Amino acid sequence: MAPEQHTSGDELGRFLRARRTQTSPESVGFTPGAGVRRTPGLRREELASLAGVSIDYYIRLERGKETRPSPGVVDSLARALRLDDDEHHHLRELAARAANYAPDSPPPPSRTVRPHLKLLLETMRPNPAYIVSRSMDLLAWNPGGLALYAGMADWPAKQRNLARYLFLHPTARELFPDWEPLVRSCVARLRAQAGTSPDAPDLTSLVGELVLKSPDFARLWERYEVIGRKKTQKTFHHPEVGVLTLSGQNMHLEGTPGQRLGVYTAEPGTPDHDAMLLLDMTAPEPARHPDAKTGRQRPAQA
Repeated sequence: MAPEQHTSGDELGRFLRARRTQTSPESVGFTPGAGVRRTPGLRREELASLAGVSIDYYIRLERGKETRPSPGVVDSLARALRLDDDEHHHLRELAARAANYAPDSPPPPSRTVRPHLKLLLETMRPNPAYIVSRSMDLLAWNPGGLALYAGMADWPAKQRNLARYLFLHPTARELFPDWEPLVRSCVARLRAQAGTSPDAPDLTSLVGELVLKSPDFARLWERYEVIGRKKTQKTFHHPEVGVLTLSGQNMHLEGTPGQRLGVYTAEPGTPDHDAMLLLDMTAPEPARHPDAKTGRQRPAQA
């Protein structure tokens, strides 16, 4: 195992290097001189000058040798790189982790979804809804929530993962007309999560698989972009119900190990809402079993 400071500092250095090489000199007020620049983006000395730190200090940061930058230095680097709020927050988290690195790999979070949350999914019908883990494993869903991702049901339950679907399922590119920005956002969210939990086995396993199996994922992973979750609209070219555009929302579920609720909605009376209703009505119902005490039917555990 690599030394503690080296491991944590490396992640901080990787993020700084990725942002530096993707920041053009013109965007921060530099006028490139004559001749070809061998360095993509900003040079180290240019960024150090903008941030008000010595070039030697910045080089140590980028190489993972300096793991305790002050909050002032972190904020200066963020301003120099023109980081947005999400990227700035991520840089602060990486710096804090570099200074307080814990070498033990955390155990994977529980995949168990509480019964009342499964009931919540059922009450949301006909709106497609599901619960995912921090690494985007699909843990529980209502009929529309699974059927919306056409072909996902063909995979075994433990293989169902939204990131895996986007990059490896043959239907994904046909389902999403805006596939490229969608997967870019997906990778950025995974990057943000993995950056502050680089030893988490659920995240490292998924990332390792996708880097090997998907050149598109590997390309985007190297860019080291991080963004927050935002309310979005998505258009689906669904093979069963046609084209529908839905508003999506993700919410953190309190008292869970990083689980999130995803739900899609459409304005009643619109063609999108009609298609959503049709999807819910035609999607296969989950397997059910009788309640031992009441004899009533209830959804089986996902």
